[in-house]
Amino acid sequence: MEEERIETTMSNLPPEILRQIVSLIPLKEAVRTSTLSTSWKGLWTPFQVKFNSDPNQITSHTDDEASKKINPIVGLLSKSSSSPELWRFSLQMEKTQKPLFFSAAKGGGGGEELHLDFLAKKNEVQSNFNLVFDPTPGISNFSSIKTLHLVSVNTIAEDLVSTLFSSCRFLERLKLEKCSGIQSIDIKASDSLKSFQVVVCEELESIAISAPNLKSLWYRGALPLIQINGCPNLVDVVLDLREGFGRSEFDCEDVLNLLSSLKDAEILKISGWLLEWLCAAGVVFERLQFRFNKLKELSWFDALMNQRKRDSLACFLHMSPHLEILFVKIDQNLSSIPCPYFHQYWHEPHLWMDYETVMSQACQLQHLKLIQLEGFTNEEDDQLMMLMNLLLRQSVALKSMTVISPEKESRRVTKIPKSQLKQTSACNPKRTVISSPNEDYCFGLIEDGNNFLRL
Repeated sequence: MEEERIETTMSNLPPEILRQIVSLIPLKEAVRTSTLSTSWKGLWTPFQVKFNSDPNQITSHTDDEASKKINPIVGLLSKSSSSPELWRFSLQMEKTQKPLFFSAAKGGGGGEELHLDFLAKKNEVQSNFNLVFDPTPGISNFSSIKTLHLVSVNTIAEDLVSTLFSSCRFLERLKLEKCSGIQSIDIKASDSLKSFQVVVCEELESIAISAPNLKSLWYRGALPLIQINGCPNLVDVVLDLREGFGRSEFDCEDVLNLLSSLKDAEILKISGWLLEWLCAAGVVFERLQFRFNKLKELSWFDALMNQRKRDSLACFLHMSPHLEILFVKIDQNLSSIPCPYFHQYWHEPHLWMDYETVMSQACQLQHLKLIQLEGFTNEEDDQLMMLMNLLLRQSVALKSMTVISPEKESRRVTKIPKSQLKQTSACNPKRTVISSPNEDYCFGLIEDGNNFLRL
């Protein structure tokens, strides 16, 4: 009742106050306020704008006040505003082409965010094209824009999008989403760009990026060729390759060049199948010329766990001597990416060594303090126990290991003196005992009602 009264009171505020409120919150959350009531929805009535082939001949379906804001497209979107605005555009690029329809939302603190959605139609075949982002010196029509989010960019919008980016000289965050026709992305960014995200661009074959102050790179989709040059400040990387391998041939050198360019990352989230494929294709991690010496947090995820995936993860840990936090997650919503047969004479030794040999040669992780293992099914219990045993032997300074079932039930690993083993068995019959190289104690896996970290 109290919440309803607060919501009703806010909805009765003057439009000027409501606009001031939504101008102070991120654009994504601001747009959601349109569902609260008709008062909030009224703030998001879009300006309907149609551009003919001659940009000076513009027709508008807005009221008189809105018509004063209608200018050629770049000028219109670059105008600063103290409150969020929403447009729907129809742009005739050439007489021979279909009109380009897209929506634009601009908002955030001081109009710092610009979202463009090019309204892709379901099952519409997209022509392939390449997207080049290269800021033009001296042009800064969008000097206030810090975040640019592009959805469903198509070949008709290619030049428009590139021009908009060229005008965003102080852009800090760029996101491309569901741009199915893009084959390549080439970014030469200014010193301002700090975050770049690509989400589900199905036809993408290559990404080339040069951004001296880029700190965060997030990619989700099939593995393309990714070339990173001149990004010395990159510290947070996500390689979510749940769609598998996108090109015709898997090239270890291309992937190793990518990993080498990420060697200074502090946080890395990576699909487990990629490490498995590298090991199976002949890569010996210990013999590489680079290490992840700055890596503090590693998140490994896959659809399942087996011996090859477990051992390839163990091999990769050899390259991360200063790792402090490890997340391993089995996500049953993902599809398994089967490893092909590689014609290699020499493989990562761990892939054909027996488990005891792998255990005896495991490196010591001097800084690893927290481990979380999530999503292992009953069928994967053996793999879970072997992985836990391996990690417990490697982790010298471990403070916490948590195991979370697919049902989100949490269990924690505790050190149990062998002298108290019978006593603890009587007190906690649901405890699982794990062996230890130390003669004085073993490890127990017991139910834990405490909160836990999630991937």
